[in-house]
Amino acid sequence: MNPEVQDTYKTISTPSEEALFKEKGSKFFGYAFPVSSEIQVKEILEQLRTKHYSARHWCYAYQFGTEKVTFRTNDDGEPNNSAGMPIYGQIQSFKVTDVLIVVVRYFGGVKLGVGGLISAYRTAAQMALENSEIIEKIIRIHFIIHFEYKNMNKVMRMIRENQLEIVSQKMKTDCEIEISCRKKTSQTVFETFHSAFEIDIRIKE
Repeated sequence: MNPEVQDTYKTISTPSEEALFKEKGSKFFGYAFPVSSEIQVKEILEQLRTKHYSARHWCYAYQFGTEKVTFRTNDDGEPNNSAGMPIYGQIQSFKVTDVLIVVVRYFGGVKLGVGGLISAYRTAAQMALENSEIIEKIIRIHFIIHFEYKNMNKVMRMIRENQLEIVSQKMKTDCEIEISCRKKTSQTVFETFHSAFEIDIRIKE
């Protein structure tokens, strides 16, 4: 096991409870959602636009991934970098990923200025994350093992000894098993099977 490999990450378990921050008549509703794709982001934004149909702005930021991080911010008509980036700053501050934060604003008639907007969007995003249950997840690596049926006992023994999780298996003349393991043990697991006679192993793409 390689202790230097970071193989856990933080995310939120379920959508947060609605958070409300008020500033000079404007209302800022903050929401946090666990997400893993842009399709999910789009669906959630559509739902919130329907729910808050009379609001002025639906600003958001999201981040996916652990090894390769994807993120996006959107000011939705507010002055440049006054909404999306302060929201994204809270994602970074809480060190979470696979998360979307949306802040919906109802204009209260008084302009807040760029500084006031930054503070309000940051606070609503922070409140949404504080309303969320933050959990730690393990990064798992998936491998495909390919071998002839005669080597079944040997493969199963290796899986058991290395405490690996079987994800799926196809048993015919040739056998194929998908296994998963913690990222920090993946190099050892790969070498164990790679060095074994008549067994092929590859990372699942």
